[in-house]
Amino acid sequence: MARGDGKLTHELDPHDQGPQDQCGVFGVWAPGDEVAKLAYFGMYALQHRGQEAAGIAVSDGSSILVYKDLGLVSQVFDEATLATLKGHIALGHTRYSTTGSSTWENAQPVFRTTKAGTGIALAHNGNLVNTAELHEAASGNGGRDRGSLTASTDSDLMTELLAAHPDVSVEEAAMRVLPTIRGAFSLVFMDEHTLYAARDPQGVRPLSLGRLDRGWVVASESAALDIVGASFVREIEPGELVAIDEDGLRSQRFANPDPKGCVFEYVYLARPDTTIAGRSVHSTRLEIGRRLAKEHPVEADLVMPTPESGTPAAIGYAEASGIPYGMGLVKNAYVGRTFIQPSQTIRQLGIRLKLNPLRDVIRGKRLVVVDDSIVRGNTQRAVVRMLREAGAVEVHVRIASPPIEWPCFYGIDFATRAELIASALDVNGIRASLGADSLGYLSLDSLIAASEQPKTRLCRACFDGNYPIPLPRVVGKHVLEGIGRAVNGPAVPEPALLGREPERAEGYGADALRRP
Repeated sequence: MARGDGKLTHELDPHDQGPQDQCGVFGVWAPGDEVAKLAYFGMYALQHRGQEAAGIAVSDGSSILVYKDLGLVSQVFDEATLATLKGHIALGHTRYSTTGSSTWENAQPVFRTTKAGTGIALAHNGNLVNTAELHEAASGNGGRDRGSLTASTDSDLMTELLAAHPDVSVEEAAMRVLPTIRGAFSLVFMDEHTLYAARDPQGVRPLSLGRLDRGWVVASESAALDIVGASFVREIEPGELVAIDEDGLRSQRFANPDPKGCVFEYVYLARPDTTIAGRSVHSTRLEIGRRLAKEHPVEADLVMPTPESGTPAAIGYAEASGIPYGMGLVKNAYVGRTFIQPSQTIRQLGIRLKLNPLRDVIRGKRLVVVDDSIVRGNTQRAVVRMLREAGAVEVHVRIASPPIEWPCFYGIDFATRAELIASALDVNGIRASLGADSLGYLSLDSLIAASEQPKTRLCRACFDGNYPIPLPRVVGKHVLEGIGRAVNGPAVPEPALLGREPERAEGYGADALRRP
């Protein structure tokens, strides 16, 4: 079970979470190196992508060993544990649950043994949309039954499907299975001898390939390559399967590419020291801030970020506006996830456990407060109130992305549409709800321009409702758990099926994607 380390929870109120990505994946093939330690540090670099669970799988050429647990990377692993994970291939995973509950069974890497006796371990970033269809296939494939599906994740289903082809190699099984999968998936998986990486045809989530002196590395973000001393080679292409073994690296296509990279990676999800599609995330966020200043100017005395995600955009805003930049809020650097829920008294302190104002800086000032995005608005509302209590004369909120009006089904655990403040209120209504003197969102056109990517190569669904991968009738975080209960126990209600308005939902499961 999980082990706490005495840190305060980053999410003081579990009902007020910001955007959460599903996870980070890391794989390494490096004979002669301490691959488990390389995986550990790679996962450490990807900790921001998932904090619920962590795991490492290693192979020594004859067998695969998996170690995983609930908690942060530093909570799950220590020197003694890593010393037991010997081999020449390793893959690691940091998890935030966007499909299935946060349980030990759903932690990754996922492991399966094929009927031929080969082991398969898999780590997944993203979210599938044809999960129910895949569950039916896995339940009846190769004589396997529902009892073999012990977890409630789409990642487990993919592993089960890969293991259901005893007559072919894992590589050939992947070439058969991957074309049947719809949704977002950046995968790193392995058998006893080979490391594999694959990316969905739309390339929604990032996946990078790097070179070590004696091997190869695959990671969700290029920043994780830097941490382990690997040089960036290229991104895994949409619709590509890569295999790495003693014969080197080989690549083949399992689908034609139709790039639709997640634009929200540039806004919030990715580390600023990561590069996506050839564009520095930090440079993108600086440019976002510059464009935000041009679109929503205001007379003020100080530009300040909501740390840390608003910092680059705030610097860009100050640069373009000529208003001085400064830090008005101090962030507790040791706030992290734990498994101790805050008491009501502590919860009432709210955001002050994460952020505290610098009163001497704020008092008497007209402030521009830059943040990356607004989901429910609770955090921004608390910040505005805190700044006013600290003596701010005016508080002008600037958001480095457009209003988030639609849920994400491709790997970001955005709230249901009913909980997204921008789905119910216009900009002035949101401003009034926050208690701000003014509110300005970056336009979608400016966000796309800052990314330096063509609009046609980006997924913008959370902003404009245009889902590039068609959605089925049944979607939701706990869809597999609902299937399991319906089969093995009492029927349960359908998960929340929220998305496009019916008249705009042609081709996207219009009967299910309804307004709340």
